[in-house]
Amino acid sequence: MGQSAEFSLRFWGVRGSIACPGPETVRYGGNTSCLEVRCGPHLLILDAGTGLRGFDHALDGAAIDADLLMTHTHLDHVCGWPFFTALTRPETRLTAWSGHLKAPHTLESVLDRFLRDPVTPVRRETLAATIAWKTFTMGDTLEPRPGVTVRTAPLNHPNGATGYRIEYDGRSICYITDTEHVPDEPDRNVLELIAGADIVVYDATYTDAEFPKFVTWGHSTWQEGVRLCDAAGVKTYVVFHHDPSHNDDTMDGIAAELEQARPGSVIAREGMVLIP
Repeated sequence: MGQSAEFSLRFWGVRGSIACPGPETVRYGGNTSCLEVRCGPHLLILDAGTGLRGFDHALDGAAIDADLLMTHTHLDHVCGWPFFTALTRPETRLTAWSGHLKAPHTLESVLDRFLRDPVTPVRRETLAATIAWKTFTMGDTLEPRPGVTVRTAPLNHPNGATGYRIEYDGRSICYITDTEHVPDEPDRNVLELIAGADIVVYDATYTDAEFPKFVTWGHSTWQEGVRLCDAAGVKTYVVFHHDPSHNDDTMDGIAAELEQARPGSVIAREGMVLIP
């Protein structure tokens, strides 16, 4: 297949842990994880953090037919769910995928917790959309839509998380967030998943200098992302899941160091669009 079909990645939320809007994060953004991937006529949504609200607003009332791929269900990645008004439209069709949960938990049961008293006035009955819940085993290869292949791998994060590699039209986008590396021991699961990828979005919450204070918290560093992408022959590396304490000036400093370490790499910003 030639590289003629639309294949794009848009960032709606780039922060980790907690949303941090304000004057000190205006350039990079303060919303938590949510990405939009367009594969020709097909729409994939990656995670449902507060960035999901911006995506929902951009729909301007339109219904959607989409797949939602969840890395995991920690609060910063799911807290946009009650504000996803596209789900109130009967014409909307959503297939929601997860691979990290263990019985008795399911993605449906976890997200349903957000739609109960006294947490929110939104009710499950408010969701008029047709939602299909799909469970897989991390390591499986999925085919959510014709011509779209999604490869998966387990990540190193408390309660588990899934890494994704989306392949379409001969190109690939990888989404590797909420994973902790072991110093001097490259994660083989990650290396295999991102090998030769066009774009890799990687959990770069900390710097190498900060990392020792946060071991066991389940996150990595921008420098480890450089090492992994170099070893795997990745084309474009994207720093993602910014720590909420890293303001715009801090991120500018990381961007300058990143350009020196791996020219052509980028820092994820809300609204940024990348095309492999």
